[in-house]
Amino acid sequence: MAENEKANDTKQHLYLVDGSAYIFRAYHRLPPLTNPEGTPVGAVYGYTTMLWKLADDLDQADGPTHLAVIFDKSSHSFRNDIYPDYKAHRPPPPEDLEPQFPLIRDATRAFSLPCIEEEGLEADDLIASYARAAQNQGWDVTIVSSDKDLMQIVGTHDENGASIDMLDTMKSARIGPAEVEEKFGVPPHLVGDVLALMGDSVDNIPGIYGIGPKTASKLIAENGSLTAALDQAPDMKKSKLKERLIEGRGDAELSRVLVTLKEDCDLPQPLEEFKLDTIPVEPLKAFLEQHGFTSLLRRLSDGRGSPDRPTQLDPAKKQNASAKANEGAPSLPDMPKVDRKTYECVQTLDRLEHWIAKCRKAREIAVDTETSALDALQSDLVGISLATGPNDACYIPFGHGGNDLLSDKPEQIDRTEALHLLKPLLEDEAVLKIGQNIKYDLNVLARYDIHVAPIDDTMILSFALDAGRGEQGIGGGHGMDELALKHFDHACLTFKEVCGAGRKAIAFGEVPLDKATEYAAEDADVTWRLHRYLKPRLPIEGGTRVYERVDRPLIPVVAQMERHGIKVDREQLAKLSEEFAAQTELLEKEIFELAGQEFTVGSPKQLGEILFDKLGYQGGKKGKSGQYATGLAVLERLSDEGAPIANKVLEWRQLTKLKSTYTDALQAAINPETGRVHTSYSLVGAQTGRLSSTDPNLQNIPIRTAIGRQIREAFVPEEGNVLLAADYSQIELRLAAHMADVDTLKQAFANGEDIHARTAQEMFGEVNRDTRGQAKTINFAILYGISRWGLAGRLGTDADTAQDMIETYFKRFPGIQKYIMDTTEFVRENGYSETLFGRKTWFPRIKSKNPNERQGSERAAINAPIQGTSADIIKRAMVRMMPALDAAGLSHVRMLLQVHDELVFELPEGDVAQASEVIAQTMSNAAAPAVRIDVPLAVDIGSGKSWGAAH
Repeated sequence: MAENEKANDTKQHLYLVDGSAYIFRAYHRLPPLTNPEGTPVGAVYGYTTMLWKLADDLDQADGPTHLAVIFDKSSHSFRNDIYPDYKAHRPPPPEDLEPQFPLIRDATRAFSLPCIEEEGLEADDLIASYARAAQNQGWDVTIVSSDKDLMQIVGTHDENGASIDMLDTMKSARIGPAEVEEKFGVPPHLVGDVLALMGDSVDNIPGIYGIGPKTASKLIAENGSLTAALDQAPDMKKSKLKERLIEGRGDAELSRVLVTLKEDCDLPQPLEEFKLDTIPVEPLKAFLEQHGFTSLLRRLSDGRGSPDRPTQLDPAKKQNASAKANEGAPSLPDMPKVDRKTYECVQTLDRLEHWIAKCRKAREIAVDTETSALDALQSDLVGISLATGPNDACYIPFGHGGNDLLSDKPEQIDRTEALHLLKPLLEDEAVLKIGQNIKYDLNVLARYDIHVAPIDDTMILSFALDAGRGEQGIGGGHGMDELALKHFDHACLTFKEVCGAGRKAIAFGEVPLDKATEYAAEDADVTWRLHRYLKPRLPIEGGTRVYERVDRPLIPVVAQMERHGIKVDREQLAKLSEEFAAQTELLEKEIFELAGQEFTVGSPKQLGEILFDKLGYQGGKKGKSGQYATGLAVLERLSDEGAPIANKVLEWRQLTKLKSTYTDALQAAINPETGRVHTSYSLVGAQTGRLSSTDPNLQNIPIRTAIGRQIREAFVPEEGNVLLAADYSQIELRLAAHMADVDTLKQAFANGEDIHARTAQEMFGEVNRDTRGQAKTINFAILYGISRWGLAGRLGTDADTAQDMIETYFKRFPGIQKYIMDTTEFVRENGYSETLFGRKTWFPRIKSKNPNERQGSERAAINAPIQGTSADIIKRAMVRMMPALDAAGLSHVRMLLQVHDELVFELPEGDVAQASEVIAQTMSNAAAPAVRIDVPLAVDIGSGKSWGAAH
């Protein structure tokens, strides 16, 4: 017995990791992420965590003595020489995944693990060859994969007893001969015969048409081999199966060759070099630092693999704390790993009452809604999830079951009864409701007459703390999945995993309750955890003022604006669409005449060939795809150089974009229940704090063009009302005068002067149409940190002349130059800019070695404090607006839209004068008392029977 135990202790055990499968699992599981240089690293991060978790799990179990990771070298293998169409239908890798392939190899080497690949061979062949070589030496082998092709070699060596099995890490399941036979109905050595009959559409292995897995398995099990199954076909009774077996014999035999693993490849590295020792820390640390994976660096500092579990990565540091990894920031709260099995599906009134009582006692709860569709104002409420702590969450379904009247519906509480009990809790001022993008939930619940308050929002908290901060290595987004990954190294269940995608996708109400509970309750659980981590950071990192005084009170205001919506004139939009279509058609004819042939104007490839190959214009540049660049800058350059076709294409593009984006899309966006268009505002969509709008986007309608005015004319009030537009006048220039402390400009604004005329006088010594126009361009361009070449392009002059103008401007207004220099230096030193209200915007690439990235960050950093302060001021005005109107007896006035520096209202025509006074006063004084502005904030107000007339 002792000798056997000793033999087992010294037996070699090789693990072979299917690295290529890991890559795609990592890519599809995680959101798009970037490192500090802007390179996509979502798959790299996911792969690193998966490999780390594998190392951790193996360390806890009977770990390997040897380990290697095997990759596909390229898409071409010897099978393509046998059958050129092999894998021909596979799409190319996603554009953002391709640059990650070499980084994933780097990640493997950072763990000091062998990274094996060979030209002309697939990873499966290398795995099979290494597995057989090790087994023949008496080693046990585990293949870390769930690939069905590799199941052909699972089994035990007859002479030395060495085994080959598989480990499916997705299911934490071992796959041995019994599991293979359960899956295919045949032992492992016959799996290739089954695969040859059934074929594989993904790899374009033909098989025999019409034979699926069950039939293939039955034929091989009954006949003992592929050859025997094909040989007996002529003796079968007449049937479709007989015909297919006879006609498809050649395809089946070819398929058998294609699915056969090559088990005798030359081994690129000897097995002995796969010996697994303690993983050195330094290479891994350098890799994590390079890509900014700070949460993994914290884990490394702890000597931890999966949260709370030590590994062999650095045994000497297992007991060290991670305080130095993120010095100055609060440490992560001590919370258990997410365990979806702990969540409760609440299906009875008794259990719902239990949870409501529990929530009241907790005082702080996370809330999330599940709906039948994405549109908060048109979807039905399917269920609500609640969380009172980590792993202490539930899901309350009341809209699950098939759409068929005869289909069984699971046990669940009636929605009306459930909401009747939940309403007092959700409206209770003594219980804080925490949401992730809670504005969506407010709108969903408002349709059921539930008005949730008070609230906190983890998405907005993250934005107030980390806007623009991408140095954590996994992007700067504020979605829940990304935040969970960033702060907790936890990958949430995705909607796609639960509901599927494409044609096979199902509505959330059709998801089985066990899976729905895991998904929905996890959302609430993770939201609760994020709040517990992010909220304490506010006072430490200076985010309290902007969050509490600007962002949080704005959430219900914007939600109400979305519910109000705005009316559009469908007939006017349809008429505009027809006009745009006719103008587009005329432009196409003119373009074809200039080109000398017809082509698809919207095709960049065809347009590039016309411009540079046929018409011979100079300066054409081809990208990686082999086609010419034909973007806006290229066409504007050609237009300036006298190419009439470029100008016509620019007109064509503008018209087609306006038609598709506005005149067509606005008609489709009209809510059938309200007859109005309801845009969705994002409070985290712009890095500087400005609101952005989508579905439809109302922020980018051209302001100063006739076409833009025509589109605005289609926005109309209800009968008897008018629209009122209130617009800050030159607010960014006013803020620049204040923030740069430019007395000349401050005095000009105080005196109500034309600021562009004053600038023209200061710079050129005279004011006329040309000098005022140039001064206006310079005033705005300087605030965006424009270069001499950029200004030259805008003014239509040469770079030297533009540089002279910039220098003259700085001489006349030295405070502006000092502001620019001081701001840039501050951001370089601290990594962020700051508005007057304390909103931070991070610029992690301001020290980039790439000059374009660095200069782009510098330009953005110059403008961010000004534009961000402007955004903060109009947000404060929005928060104060309805209380001010209510106090004036104008509670019936509705605030409908916010577009840059403008607010749009709907009201009875008789109230315009009184409302205008209240609105102007509220907007002018919005900064006070938190911030005192030395320059008056002027507001222009207009009203009319359309937005165009009011603007």
